[in-house]
Parts: sequence; C-alpha cells; structure tokens
Amino acid sequence: MRRILRTDRLVLRRWEAGDREAFAALNADPEVMEHFPAPLTRVESDAMVNGIEARFEEDGFGFWALETADTNRFIGFTGLGVVRFDAPFTPAVEIGWRLARSAWGHGYAAEAARRALRFAFDDAHLDEVVSFTSTTNLKSQAVMKRIGMTHDTADDFDHPLVADGHRLKRHVLWRRTAAAWHLDHAG
Repeated sequence: MRRILRTDRLVLRRWEAGDREAFAALNADPEVMEHFPAPLTRVESDAMVNGIEARFEEDGFGFWALETADTNRFIGFTGLGVVRFDAPFTPAVEIGWRLARSAWGHGYAAEAARRALRFAFDDAHLDEVVSFTSTTNLKSQAVMKRIGMTHDTADDFDHPLVADGHRLKRHVLWRRTAAAWHLDHAG
C-alpha cells in the first residue's frame, strides 16, 4: 500500500525518482552526517533509497520521504525500520529521521516523528518503538525526548556496526511504548 501520512506542515510519502538528487546532497553534507561514520557517496545514497523501498514491501512500513506540505520540497526522511543487527534490545522497530540542514530548527523532525509514532501504534499495532543515536548527537536526543520517549542509561550500548575505538561506537537507546502513547493520546 502506498499510504501517505500528513501533518499540518508535512507530508510523509514513498520515495520518488526526483528525491534521489536532494537525498544524495543531504547525505554528502558533513554537518548532516556528523553523527554517522562518514558521509555517503551518490551510489551509497541511491542504494539506501533502494533498501528503504524494499523494506516497505517487506515490512509494510519504512522511512518515508519527507516534504513540506506548502512547497512540496523534499527535506529528508522520517519513519520506522526493523532493526537488522543483533543487540540486547532486538528484535525491535526503530524510529529515525534525517533532515537537510535547511530544514533544521523548524520542529519538522519531532512533528514527523509524532506522525510516524501514531502510525506505529494505531496502524501497525506495534508494542514498542525504539530510537538510538551516538552519545554525541544531542539534537536527536532532544527530539526523542520531545516525542515522549524515555531513556534508561542501562539500555545504552556499543553499536555492533561501528568499529571498535570509533568516537561514535557508544549509543544511547530511547523507548516509547504503545501503552504510554495511548495513555497520552486518550480522549
């Protein structure tokens, strides 16, 4: 199903061919990719889009392309993904986002993430959603807090796909349960 999700200011939709160039530029930006091991090449960025689209077919959800509702301008992605590495908290579904620098500071990440959480709990009927990032990524952790996720330092972990000794190896884990979501959105 090619479902489109909306908020007052944003559209979360499946990927289109025209998104690839803007996404590659976003992934090549060293500031956007500061909390990832390295910026992506165009080939790597395109492969990521292909993988995201395959996950929609496989899982029924994924990382939606994100655009502004008033201009239809592509600004990044927000969505859900099955965690595909082994960790103490897996199996799990994560919520994540990556926005172009021009979209920072407008509240788009939290707004889109709240819509993705609504889909996770009301449509996909997930029991819990997690989010994780490097300990250095304070902006993403602030979004996690704004969308009602909780953090317990006992859940923090060394990311198995990041090389030992790398500055981004240690990650924080945040959680949001369906029960807490429905309690907050009752009535």
